[in-house]
Amino acid sequence: MDRLSNTVRPYAWGSTTAIPELLGTAPTGEPQAEVWMGAHPGAPSRVTRTGGAGAGEQLPLSALIDADPERELGPATVAAFGPRLPFLLKLLAAAAPLSLQVHPDLTQAQEGYAAEERAGIPLDAPHRNYKDAHHKPELLCALTPFEGLCGFRDPDHTAELFAALDVDSLKPYADLLHAHPADAALREVLTAVLSADRTEMAATVAEAAAACERLGGPHAPYAALAHHFPGDPGVIAAMLLNHVRLQPGEGLYLGAGVPHAYLSGLGVEIMANSDNVLRCGLTPKHVDVPELLRVVRFEAGDPLILRPEASPVSGEEVYETPVDDFRLSRYVRAEGAAPVDITAHTPQILLATAGSPRANDLTLTPGQSVFVPAGEKTELSGTGTIFRATVVA
Repeated sequence: MDRLSNTVRPYAWGSTTAIPELLGTAPTGEPQAEVWMGAHPGAPSRVTRTGGAGAGEQLPLSALIDADPERELGPATVAAFGPRLPFLLKLLAAAAPLSLQVHPDLTQAQEGYAAEERAGIPLDAPHRNYKDAHHKPELLCALTPFEGLCGFRDPDHTAELFAALDVDSLKPYADLLHAHPADAALREVLTAVLSADRTEMAATVAEAAAACERLGGPHAPYAALAHHFPGDPGVIAAMLLNHVRLQPGEGLYLGAGVPHAYLSGLGVEIMANSDNVLRCGLTPKHVDVPELLRVVRFEAGDPLILRPEASPVSGEEVYETPVDDFRLSRYVRAEGAAPVDITAHTPQILLATAGSPRANDLTLTPGQSVFVPAGEKTELSGTGTIFRATVVA
């Protein structure tokens, strides 16, 4: 078992205080958006082995896995996902909106990556869509009240929102949303918004934002978006989506093709280990409208908010999702609770978020984490909350 040293990502949308408060450290004044736990090549966690080969040497977790994948990940994980840790665990602290985005499914990612490789587009090119051949489903579990946008709302409800704004340039969109079947209406309106003349759309965004500011209530989040991204078509695109508020402990699952954006709050996020993102707006980065429209699933409905299902025997609370790349659960351990064995044939990352739980002989304070190789005898004890990330294999 290895205690992890993790990289903080200072993205501009990050909170300056949320992660320091969790860790019990002084704010630096700079945004601290994400803490990455895993073997992502962009910022792998580092470990210091305390015994066996490499004892005392600090290594990237990715190098440790590369040296002996079956030892670290277990034969079942390697057979299912190859010699790589298939998930990335994060602490995520948003003080401003992230970009409005979608992720491809596995087939789309494989096809898109292969096409861009054949075209010779460099991996770091700003207009590159596919950085790898993997899908990127995600799960966010709130540690504080958390707000986001997720999936298309009923088009009739969006048409009512547009009508309430009384903005002339939005009225044709409201008519489309009322007149067509839901999937066709959503596709037509999103296409029109993202393909519109940017100068004309900037004026529409400004007028809509002023109306949202005036009306307040359910319209207020869109005024805030326009404040952060003045003139961005993504502000209007965001109005097509469900506005979601999570309470601590609730989770939000984001499958392929589901447009979404995180707005504010602190949470634990787990995702398939991929960098594939197609942006819809709320960003200065590249927006590939034709490819985006190929990937988006134009399905209206309520977002998939998860509440953990508790085991009466072990106390493990599982956030059930339809993917195998990751499995997220938590233990909320009361004082005096009996130790519990969580030995698994798959790799695990354990993250403490409250109290001082123990993993074997290691005490974890909030924000600290460990990597557990497949098959290693592991026992949880102590008091506090600990998240457990692994795979289904």
